[in-house]
Amino acid sequence: MDFTKIDKNMKVETKIEREGLTFYDIDEAPVNIHGVFREGDRYRRIPQAIAEPISDGLRWLHAHTSGGRIRFVTDSPYIALKLQISGQSKFSFFSVTGIMGCDVYSDKRYYGTIVPALDTTTEYENVVDIPDPCEREYTINMPLYACVHKVHIGIKDGCTLKPADDYKTTKPIVFYGSSIAQGGCASRPGSTYPAQISRALDVDFINLGFAGSAKGEEEVARYIATLDMTAFCYDYDYNANTLDEYKSTHEKFFKIIRDANPDLPIIMTTRPKKHLTPQEIERVNVMMQTYKNAVDAGDKNVYYIKGCDLLEDSVAEISLIENCHPNDCGFASMARVYSQKLKEILA
Repeated sequence: MDFTKIDKNMKVETKIEREGLTFYDIDEAPVNIHGVFREGDRYRRIPQAIAEPISDGLRWLHAHTSGGRIRFVTDSPYIALKLQISGQSKFSFFSVTGIMGCDVYSDKRYYGTIVPALDTTTEYENVVDIPDPCEREYTINMPLYACVHKVHIGIKDGCTLKPADDYKTTKPIVFYGSSIAQGGCASRPGSTYPAQISRALDVDFINLGFAGSAKGEEEVARYIATLDMTAFCYDYDYNANTLDEYKSTHEKFFKIIRDANPDLPIIMTTRPKKHLTPQEIERVNVMMQTYKNAVDAGDKNVYYIKGCDLLEDSVAEISLIENCHPNDCGFASMARVYSQKLKEILA
């Protein structure tokens, strides 16, 4: 049965009809782009020349736009988007709006989602109506698990379009990790824990989560070490195939970042899961050994959060989808725990 025939709220528009609709290419429009940069025919999170030699996973995933944001000021009564995309994946347990949709926020308020059709392959367009239009800043969160080649923003002709103010903290927090860091399985891009932390703390961020492909490679660490960061948070526990692999890379990865950034706050953590097997506890011990060695060496700006503590007791049993990836509830818990730690560190 086609449920759009009995519930109009489930119908996705495929042809935008709004009075005075005018589109602007974000590469030329007066907007701010954060978390991604254009290189070649698409937006990327790290340079192609660095990503491609490392692994097949990085070759593909570095151009997924997780953490990408478009920020601007407008008084338009609607915000439309036209996107050209590729490389998206589909999972039985992951919403299409999280994989390749966009969502719209202003001052922490959620205004709506730019929803792609289920059969979207190369492009889509949709619109969010603003019920109380006035001149304000907006943030559009870009797709989590898709490459984005072009974006056009549509607003009503004659309305304001200008860049947003800077974040309160302009130097970004950098997140490195597994599919969970990339955003699996948020219902929409603004629900990931880095996006929620950004809104809560008014801080820029860069998402370097790579599904199944964050292996603690030295080449990635050396690239991250060159970034001008406010803080660095890392967890790739799930992507280390064996305990020995995790042991051989975890502290080395930390030291590469630390050697280049002696005063940088670094937070390490492990998989967000409340009930751990003995083997999973061993992985927590690997993280704790890296932390202990750093403290014993005199490091005063290294911190940890055990993954089991990222899921608050009150929501732990409803926070994971398949006992691995967080849902929106799980991401909200992770964001609250991370934000509290970051507030203490950055105060």
